[in-house]
Amino acid sequence: MGSPTFAKRMSRLGTESAFEVLAKAKSLEAQGKDIIHLEIGQPDFSTPMNVCEAAFKAMKDGHTGYCPSAGIPEFREVVATHISETRGVDIHPDEVTVTPGAKPIIFFTILALVDDGDEVIYPEPGFPVYESVIDFIGGKAVPLALREEVDFRFRIEDLVDAITERTKLLILNSPQNPTGGTLTESDLVAIAELAEKHNFYILTDEVYSRLLYEGTHQSILSLPGMKEQTILIDGHSKTYAMTGWRLGYGVAPQEIADKITQLTINSNSCTATFTQIAGIEALTGPQTFVTQMVAEFRKRRDTIVDGLNAIDGISCMKPLGSFYVFPNVTQLPLSCEKLADYLMDDAGVALLPGTAFGKYGDGYLRLSYANSLENIEEALHRIKTAIAKL
Repeated sequence: MGSPTFAKRMSRLGTESAFEVLAKAKSLEAQGKDIIHLEIGQPDFSTPMNVCEAAFKAMKDGHTGYCPSAGIPEFREVVATHISETRGVDIHPDEVTVTPGAKPIIFFTILALVDDGDEVIYPEPGFPVYESVIDFIGGKAVPLALREEVDFRFRIEDLVDAITERTKLLILNSPQNPTGGTLTESDLVAIAELAEKHNFYILTDEVYSRLLYEGTHQSILSLPGMKEQTILIDGHSKTYAMTGWRLGYGVAPQEIADKITQLTINSNSCTATFTQIAGIEALTGPQTFVTQMVAEFRKRRDTIVDGLNAIDGISCMKPLGSFYVFPNVTQLPLSCEKLADYLMDDAGVALLPGTAFGKYGDGYLRLSYANSLENIEEALHRIKTAIAKL
């Protein structure tokens, strides 16, 4: 049989460069090269033991079969209570849909709401899956530039210019991947007014909401009238170091939640029951782990920002959230793509070019500081030495 003929839509589906760079780094390691991993957004902490023990007990107690596609009632109840308390808006468990990781909520929301030619505005540089899924299902992806001069937020006037009569959805991500930037309360008020005026939905990706170093998390879901127009994404991967557990959820108006559940039935059936029981323990058990992890991330953030700013040709803003820095490297003689390759090959430091997150990321690098202080300090030394040779 000859080469397969794939559906045309597959040519519109992108990828996530962090996993590609991770694969290259692992290949180099297999050849004996020492690599420091600053490319992947994964906490280097172990999942809290009380959460693991809850999963072990659930499995031993026989919670290993199918469950309702929207999630087990007990977990949906806990999530509804958690979002009600943290966002200050009344959430019913029926408005919660549980998925294996938070990514399906991105995919299913866009699939449920966006028709061919409908426009979706998304932040850029941003999580690559946003643009990938919009393109894949036939929508029109409209990038909204995040600008360093406004602390890697977007300008409200740029959003106004991007809105048309075909705008169906606006994606927000705060705290943000890859820049660590956060939207302000005044930003959210202005966005809410525009959403109400032009009648479009908001998909707010808040998976880094607990990884905030200053102030308190602001959610557009909290604003009056926005519950009816907002789909919130959150999950356990970042906050509780549960990336491999695949546990995320969406909170949406009932009619949209029902469509997300319908898509879940048609794709992955349900999320593992014992994982959801572990998720209950994570949300309702002691939160000391989260506090300690955020404190450690703050130390690493300060170290990596100071270290990058001490290197000639690099300038780096101090992010307010997530565990990424997004330094400006436009003063160096290489493009950000060639610089990322050079630092991998010459210095043994794996990181990502800003263009992995869209064209507006050109001139930047993304480094994850979800690694030990010792490794971060060594990576800074290697980067400084390598750049001095340019």
